[in-house]
Amino acid sequence: MLKISGLKVNYGLSEILKGVDLQVQAGDIVSLLGRNGMGKTTTLKALMGLIPANQGTVEFEGHLIAGLPGWKIARRGIGYVPEGRQIFPNLTVRENLIATYRSRHGQLWNEKEVYDMFPRLRERLDNMGDQLSGGEQQMLAIGRALLTNPRLLVLDEATEGLAPIIRQEIWQSLEKLKSLGQSILIVDKNISDILRVADYHYILEKGAIAWSGTSQQLVSQKQVIDRYLVI
Repeated sequence: MLKISGLKVNYGLSEILKGVDLQVQAGDIVSLLGRNGMGKTTTLKALMGLIPANQGTVEFEGHLIAGLPGWKIARRGIGYVPEGRQIFPNLTVRENLIATYRSRHGQLWNEKEVYDMFPRLRERLDNMGDQLSGGEQQMLAIGRALLTNPRLLVLDEATEGLAPIIRQEIWQSLEKLKSLGQSILIVDKNISDILRVADYHYILEKGAIAWSGTSQQLVSQKQVIDRYLVI
């Protein structure tokens, strides 16, 4: 579904990504792991056309999308939940959701389906975005992305800074999405949860892929976790 090959990104004279290769198969959840400052968010922003790539290719469903503006990439069928959520603070929950709704052939997601996934949002329909807790804002951000009816969902720091009970609600929702066949590329630091949910993992170290493999392989290689992920 998604194939990133040789992706390089510079910020001025600094080389941030040094030739990243990454793939997502249809129906899989794939994680991009690594300590802070290793290039995870930069990879996602380059994928979404929010920053330019200096070299490399990005293919989505067989079509080259590198170089397209972000809105065209989104219309191709990629839903993006950025770090920090970036919901509309002066719109209500419902207005935030309907602002991004996009009908597609064979669509799964509408308002009711999002409220069924996140009942807290149904209870707060008329609340402004900035009146929600951090966890509720994250649910709203994911729901907003789902209402674009994406074929690939991209999440940056899906559970960072959330209370443990809210984190578990988010992970449960991702497990439900997986059962529905939703393809997901996710960045997150909660290793135990991501090992349970994701099918495949890539670890970034200083802008390059240092390791890749399945959850079973990663669990069996504690030295990899200690070297690249433990702070």
